[in-house]
Amino acid sequence: MSHAVNAGARLDRLPISSFHYRIFWLVGAGMFFDGYDLYIAGGVLASAVQSKFSTVPQNLQFISLTFVGMTLGALITGFVGDKMGRRFTYQINLLIFGLASLAAAFSQDMNQLIVCRFVQGLGLGAEIVVGYSTLTEFVPPKSRGRWLSMLAFLTVCGFPVTALLGYLIIPAWGWRPMFVIAGVGSLIIWYLRKNLPESPRWLESQGRTAEAESVMQAIEKESAAGGTLPPVVVPAPVAQVTAADMLKPPLLQRLIVGCWVLITINTLIFGFVIFLPQFFLRQGLTIANSLAYTLVLSAASLVGCALGAYLSDAIGRRWSIIGASVVTIASGYIYARFNAASDPAIVLSIGFVLILAIYVQTAILFGVYTPELFPTEIRLRANGICNTLGRGATVVSPFIVGALMASYQLPGVVWLMIGLVVVQIVVVWAWGVEPRNRGLEEVATAQA
Repeated sequence: MSHAVNAGARLDRLPISSFHYRIFWLVGAGMFFDGYDLYIAGGVLASAVQSKFSTVPQNLQFISLTFVGMTLGALITGFVGDKMGRRFTYQINLLIFGLASLAAAFSQDMNQLIVCRFVQGLGLGAEIVVGYSTLTEFVPPKSRGRWLSMLAFLTVCGFPVTALLGYLIIPAWGWRPMFVIAGVGSLIIWYLRKNLPESPRWLESQGRTAEAESVMQAIEKESAAGGTLPPVVVPAPVAQVTAADMLKPPLLQRLIVGCWVLITINTLIFGFVIFLPQFFLRQGLTIANSLAYTLVLSAASLVGCALGAYLSDAIGRRWSIIGASVVTIASGYIYARFNAASDPAIVLSIGFVLILAIYVQTAILFGVYTPELFPTEIRLRANGICNTLGRGATVVSPFIVGALMASYQLPGVVWLMIGLVVVQIVVVWAWGVEPRNRGLEEVATAQA
């Protein structure tokens, strides 16, 4: 890699300024609607079944094809993002799921809605790969965990916002307005995000040093605000890597870690959290009460992401992941052992702790840890592969969850979660690196 620009070192020594906040909100606004669209399924599908617009098997197809789309979107965008750039890829995926959301609102039957949801999935899968990776390349190492966790916080805000709007809108006006909100909001952000700059790290890794230098000078001018910037500490040269290096140590072990943790967290969210309204309906609650319970529990997702933002920089990524995993196992066991959904007190206490622990992991695994594991040259491709396998697992998880619910009720679903988290603890402890307070170029050469 050419070090004529030293984009990484120059970005890492910048003080926090209006530039960082501008990038954060340009990326974060799109990520919020990504999260909103992800979580829209719970309330929409519960309402669609109750109104006879869909059946339970069609709901499972809706969820499964969402993740087929997201799986393909994550894989494709990884290669496109490393080839064409972060900015170009980010704009295309937002346009895709914005238009598909508007089309979904006018679906005439469930089959049309499922097709629209598949197209939405292409954009949703792409957004989550390129969004976190893009911000990773701009923010300094000492606070990178907080910035990325707060980006995850914005994404997860889609959960309580969806739950609140679903509670207010769906009983009175049905599920269609939920998709209109997603589509209009996404297209507004698509227009505003034309001001997003390209990553200087990526430009330099592609040999486009003149462009990288021009972008860096503009960033430094904005960050300095008329003052003097800290000196640049040039790091030791880092060997350039190719996609083939992902199949050899040490990147192979990192790829395994990234794939497994995203398989686990995707299954926790989309095999449990997104099914909460339907779990509650099976327990005999009305649609309004089911959405109200989900709204209360969704508050834990925000607390969990905020806690993850603090812990990721305070004690590091690895121990935060392992600690939250242990809490997930303990609270999940209690939730299953006492058949939590039959007792409102346990739903709102143990359920809160369980969802909090899940979202500590969500903030760190999606937003912080996985994008940090790989060098700039292959960051989106490797992150895309991890997300592809993570999303791929959720293609089948709705059917597994449905079978477990039919045979073993909610405890069967929780025991599936516990098994996945146990393996996650092992792989993160054995092969995970610690990126806390390290520049991305240093993390690229770190040992487990």
